[in-house]
Amino acid sequence: MNLSILYRGPLVSCNYACGYCPFAKRAESAAELAHDRACLDRFVGWVAERPADRVGVLFTPWGEALVRRWYQGALAALTHLPHVTKAAAQTNLSCRLDWLGACDPARLALWCTFHPGETTRDRFLAKCRELLAAGVRFSVGVVGLKEHVAEIAALRAELPPDVYLWVNAYKREPDYYPPEVAAELTRLDPLFPLNNRRHASRGGACRAGANAITVDGDGTVRRCHFVREPIGNLYAPDFDSCLAERPCPNDTCGCHIGYVHLDRLELYATFAGGVLERVPLGYR
Repeated sequence: MNLSILYRGPLVSCNYACGYCPFAKRAESAAELAHDRACLDRFVGWVAERPADRVGVLFTPWGEALVRRWYQGALAALTHLPHVTKAAAQTNLSCRLDWLGACDPARLALWCTFHPGETTRDRFLAKCRELLAAGVRFSVGVVGLKEHVAEIAALRAELPPDVYLWVNAYKREPDYYPPEVAAELTRLDPLFPLNNRRHASRGGACRAGANAITVDGDGTVRRCHFVREPIGNLYAPDFDSCLAERPCPNDTCGCHIGYVHLDRLELYATFAGGVLERVPLGYR
């Protein structure tokens, strides 16, 4: 079995205060953090017990996971499992990176988001240079707020050209981008037009639920983050039976981690080998 798993445990705390995020500067109790760690340990244990499968993992927490040592340890452990093709995480890259030495860099990848106002470009780029020195594959991205366009352009100019920079379109306001701003963001990220729309998806064939799933802390399996109906539980003896192609029940899909799995968009070819970390073919 070839399976991509997007894991989102109960962690909701974050050390940043981005105005558009409901989890900004949210804290958790010691008991809540211990519960998150126990859920994560159980998940990593499950992956370890599936040596006959080929498994890719992407941690997609509501908060910032890599400031927690148990997520660092989970990535290290997963990268040393021979049947794990990729262990990746979404992160604001604010954590220390000394833990990278415990990982197999050939199977580690990071999806790194730069948040202007929460950190400086110089500090963020210094972390990117650490990743490059460690041989870790990563993408870099920014939420495409209009007031950040100049900062996004400066970031693109300072990154190596073979490091992919993505821009997440701000879609909460209709017609948010004037044509000249959309054109500039497309210059910076050639795939920006793909993200700057909601893709018709109802009834469409999708790998979500068959070759890609989302899993929460108690093991509940859903086809993706955007379809709330459970299809099974990872820890159930009959888990494999829940995996099947299903038509999408939503009218549209507007997030990369959702629409990348829509068959008609053929994005597995665009992101060949880099679906989990959001790195298109041709980049580092």
